[in-house]
Amino acid sequence: QVQLVESGGGLVQAGGSLRLSCAASGRTFSSYVMGWFRQAPGKERDFVAGITQSGDSTYYGDSVKGRFTISRDNAKNTVYLQMNSLKPEDTAVYYCAADRKMYTIATRHLANYWGQGTQVTVSS
Repeated sequence: QVQLVESGGGLVQAGGSLRLSCAASGRTFSSYVMGWFRQAPGKERDFVAGITQSGDSTYYGDSVKGRFTISRDNAKNTVYLQMNSLKPEDTAVYYCAADRKMYTIATRHLANYWGQGTQVTVSS
């Protein structure tokens, strides 16, 4: 079992930056692919970013490429999402997710484990 707790959300003006953190429980963190998703009211859940177990490969949704960076620190059981050049359309609840396979996260846009989410609001 994996418990995920997001933090770092908040209100920021367009063009600003924010860093989200996701703290994971357990000693098997390094065996999981980690990802970030987001969902705005009335919209489908979007894939934001994914990172392999060792952090050697990353994947991004088209709308955030060049602006967001996912990283992880396995010694701290933590995954991060650095968000730069934020736009109002980035406003959403952001969810941290974990799975055994990158295919599930990056292709199917699903995961076995989810955090409760953190709100990110970007004002114009």
